[in-house]
Parts: sequence; C-alpha cells; structure tokens
Amino acid sequence: MLNPQRTVDELKALRELTGDENGAQRVAFTDKWLASLDFLKERLKDLPVTVETDPAGNLWATLKGESEKELLIGGHLDSVPNGGWLDGCLNVLAGLEVMRRVNEQYSGKPPVTLRLVNWADEEGARFGRSLYGSSAFSGYFDVNEMAKLKDKDGISLTDALKNVGITLADAPKAKDQVKNAAAYLELHIEQGPVLEGMDLPLGAVLGTVGVERHTITFKGQAAHSGSTPMNVRKDAFLAAGKFAQEIYHIAAKYNGVCTIGSCKTRPGIVTSVVEECEITLDQRVLDADKLAAMWQDAQDAAKKFAEEGGCTVEFGNLWNIEPIHFHPELINFVEESILEVTPTAHRLPSGPLHDAAEVARAGVPTVMIFVQSLRGISHNKIEDTKEEHIRQSVEVLDKVTDKAMSWMLGQP
Repeated sequence: MLNPQRTVDELKALRELTGDENGAQRVAFTDKWLASLDFLKERLKDLPVTVETDPAGNLWATLKGESEKELLIGGHLDSVPNGGWLDGCLNVLAGLEVMRRVNEQYSGKPPVTLRLVNWADEEGARFGRSLYGSSAFSGYFDVNEMAKLKDKDGISLTDALKNVGITLADAPKAKDQVKNAAAYLELHIEQGPVLEGMDLPLGAVLGTVGVERHTITFKGQAAHSGSTPMNVRKDAFLAAGKFAQEIYHIAAKYNGVCTIGSCKTRPGIVTSVVEECEITLDQRVLDADKLAAMWQDAQDAAKKFAEEGGCTVEFGNLWNIEPIHFHPELINFVEESILEVTPTAHRLPSGPLHDAAEVARAGVPTVMIFVQSLRGISHNKIEDTKEEHIRQSVEVLDKVTDKAMSWMLGQP
C-alpha cells in the first residue's frame, strides 16, 4: 500500500543526515552526497531490486518486470550548497515509495520493468556544468570539455570523480542505459511562484525552456578616475549598465526571462575607468524561434550601447540547450492524475532545467509533475512545500506510474 507520509518522514531524515543550520549540503561528489546515496541504498535493501552504478555515477535500482520495457522514475540527491530540503531528493524518495507499492501489488514482478534512478550532479554547483549524469545518459556529453572543469579550490572534475570511484573517460558509456527505456517520470518542486499564486498544489509540466548562455565583453579604455572628464570616457561598465536595463525589455517582448548573473571589471580598481567589463547572460523561453530572436536582440543591443560609448564588444558561448517539449500523452496522464487527487490542474513550462530534459533529448517519452513551492523559493534553506502537498504529489506520481505502465504495454 502506498504510504506518502513515509516519503515525508524520509525527507526529514535525509535533511537531518545531510544538512545543517544553513540548509542542505549534498553537493555532488562530496562526503555528504555519498551519505545520501548510502541512505537510499539502505532503504532499497528491503526491495527485490538490483542496484548498480553506471560509468557516469548514476545510481540505478531495477525491479525486473514481465516486459523488458522500462519505466524510469528519477531525480537527484545532490543539492546546491546551503540548499533546500526538497530540491531533487523529493523526486527520488517519492519514486522509492512508488516502487514499494508496485512491488507489493505485483509480488515483485510488475508488468513492465521499473527503474529508479538517482542522476549524478544535476545541479552543477561545484563544477558549473549542470545535468552531468543525465547528459552522459543522453549522449550530449563532451569528455574533453568536462576534463577542463575545476571547482573553486582548483580540484578538477576528473580528480573529484576518481575520488568516488568514477572514471570521467568512461562516463559516456552511461548511454547504454537508454536501451530499453520506454518512458520517464520526474516529480519536482516547482521552484517558482506560479502554482502558489494560483492556489494550486500541483501542475503538469509542458517542457523545459530553451537556454542560451553567453559571455558579453565590453572593451573601452582605462583612464584616471580623477582627471578624465565624464564626456570623453570610454567606460566599458557604462555600456554594460545600459545593456543590463535593456534585457528587461527583451524578456518582456518575448515573454521569456533574461538574467545577467555575473560581472567582472578590469582593471577593477577604484581609481580607474573600467577598461573591460565581462558579463554573463542567461536567456530562457519555451519557443525555439523566440529564443533565437532574444539572443539576436541582445547582440544588437550590446553593439549599440558599445558604439554609443566608444567601446567594442565581443561575444562568447557558454552553453545552450534547445526547448524540450514533453510527451503529450504523458502530460495528459499527469493532468488526469492530478484531477483524481485535487479539483483543478494546470499546465505550465519549467523555467529551471532538469534531468528530464536530457532524458527527453535521448528520445525517451518524458513528463514532469510540479508540486507547489511556498514563496516560490528554492536553492535556499527556507525552501518549503506543505506536507499535505508533498503527500498529494506522491499520490499523483503513483497514479501516473500505473497509467504509464498500461500505455507502454500498448506501444509497439
């Protein structure tokens, strides 16, 4: 029998084990992350499952079914530093509870094979590269680029992986796990204010927005801050500041979001006009054409403000991913399941990226369920969701699991 309260209790136990007064500390490939894996493995011992770690470090628990077709339920136990108690781990522990119910109902032999997966390093908090484990699964993984990554202490990703028994060069072999995957389900806190604003506990996710991430470097001329008149300065920071305001107009024009997340100035001293200002730009929207137009508008605006200030501008590519639309039939199943638990359902896109995007890129029919986030806050120790809503989310994931299994059996 499904026991959603057990999921709530296990989430609290994991918080106690791997958090502190500042929040969750399950940063990937650290001791706290390893402790969270042990926490999960200990509970899997009560199920007749095979537990394995793939070459990228993703942990898989497999309940063998009558059919080799595999229904995957996934999430991530890693967190950002000082993170919230639900981000990522709700997905995994809710999936564990569904696996218990399926095992009990079918006496250890469900109609399809059920697999619970913990994706390694979804957050990218330590090395700056999100979706590490799921991108190895999808095949969108460049070992050479990954090998260049280092954390703030200068430790390379290669060495950090080696420390937990993973060889970076072998990570692409995780793609072998795609072979029999027929559907993927992921439950996640919304991490935004939409559902709370509508007073709804749950939503069906349409897909993940596309993302363009770039560096924009304005180049002017260093000059003495005391002797250089304002009207003759070639101030790279002024050009960047004008651009910073313009991104709000660009975001509104396309109903997307734009963020300047970092700013570096050189020479970076109080007595000099800024010669060089490098900013990072993150742009997101669900429509691919709009995403391309947003980036083009950003480039045009940056060139305009650079020219106005007697500066030049250069663009660098950080990372991008196309918009990912989830499977329409699975979205319908989520909506139907929500309506079996609550009076109203809502469909919405996901602004944050998730492992589900990489699974969908691998060609696996995919869907996500969102549960309301209080205050719309995540990646913060005050991240929270009402316990009633957590229990309802487990119920919905369970119902979607049954619908997905039946649907899979009818597919060629």
